[in-house]
Amino acid sequence: MLETLKNAFRIKDIRKKLFFTFCMIIVVRLGSQLPVPGVDRNYFSQWFAQQSNDALNFFSAFTGGSFERMSIFALSITPYITSSIIIQLLTIAIPALEEMHKDGEDGRKKIASITRYVTVALALVEGTAMTVGFGKSGLIPDITFLKGLTVVIALTAGSAFLMWLGERITEKGVGNGISIILMVNILSSVPSDITGLFEMFVKGKSLAHGALAVIIILGVILLTVVLVIVLNDAQRKIPVQYAKKMQGRKMVGGQSTFIPLKVNTAGVIPVIFASSLMSIPQIVIAFSHATPKGVWATIVGMLSQNNWFNFSQPIYSVGLLLYIAMIIFFAYFYTSITFNPIEVADNMKKQGGFIPGIRPGKPTTDYLNKVLGYIIFIGAAGLILVVLIPVFFNGVFGAQVSFGGTSLIIIVGVILETIKQIESQMLVRNYKGFLTD
Repeated sequence: MLETLKNAFRIKDIRKKLFFTFCMIIVVRLGSQLPVPGVDRNYFSQWFAQQSNDALNFFSAFTGGSFERMSIFALSITPYITSSIIIQLLTIAIPALEEMHKDGEDGRKKIASITRYVTVALALVEGTAMTVGFGKSGLIPDITFLKGLTVVIALTAGSAFLMWLGERITEKGVGNGISIILMVNILSSVPSDITGLFEMFVKGKSLAHGALAVIIILGVILLTVVLVIVLNDAQRKIPVQYAKKMQGRKMVGGQSTFIPLKVNTAGVIPVIFASSLMSIPQIVIAFSHATPKGVWATIVGMLSQNNWFNFSQPIYSVGLLLYIAMIIFFAYFYTSITFNPIEVADNMKKQGGFIPGIRPGKPTTDYLNKVLGYIIFIGAAGLILVVLIPVFFNGVFGAQVSFGGTSLIIIVGVILETIKQIESQMLVRNYKGFLTD
């Protein structure tokens, strides 16, 4: 990886793209420090510090601390992510969107435009809900309609501006802009989390105790990163053979290739879906300043990852089973949306391709469905393992950090994809140089 970056800086075009990406990252981090007009940041910081809600910590990590500081980027790019997921889900339900999806580059531009409008609408709704929820509690002193409207506009504009920055990074920089912004936001909270772990397990301890704690912390992080890399790169190659045929006076075809099916077909989406659904009740309770009692308190405790693997309160770990079931469900559900075995089998048949030992048509579709069912389960199991390793140590040792398995999956995945894109651009440039020399 270091060698790739070293070679990339030697190429002028890629060096410019890297510099542009770096400048945009600086803009993102500067914007996360700018306060929303009319907001009492001290009140919100004190309120946030009193919360033990892991859902709010998770949301703050995704916003790079902007939510905790109540900056203009407090909503971050979460409205865009939610919008993208909604549009992808609606693609299979609305025929018009499905036609756009199949309509090549023009169709993708139209879907991207619709996604932007939905993003702004979602940011407007979330900004309004946040303003109303906190406005009368002291976040906005002497709140009036005009003050509340100013806060909503600032939050919406900040989210829309981040979306625009992400698209510019994708267009003129290196990598997927939205993913890079999300990764940078998550990384911004890592130093404070590492400091918190040091103060909790190392500072003031004996040399042997501190050394053991450092080894365990580094081991957990290293193990999680290695598993993420393996999970991200693992794939099942299905061989495909193309029959020979006459085309004019020449015999063409007969080559062999393969269909690469990623083991982790749905990426981090199942984890985000499951975490988001389980965090909704906690966020609503936190924003409404309500105090659940009785059975409701137990249910809310089950939904909190901080309570899982806590042996003094084993009942709360029941929520872990629900979390695992949701990850598996969303892994199958999302893959069924993004990969269509019937379409793949039909395209192979039209091009004269077949899987050795499998007849074209329905038998090929059945075979792809069977293989897909196996690898989706393996991928979901890998996701669960990666996500639960940090959760297990948090529950057993009480280590409260804002980043975990989900964050590490995003960080490592984005870094690997960005490195691959840099390598592909370097390869294209070498081919161009070869052809022009």
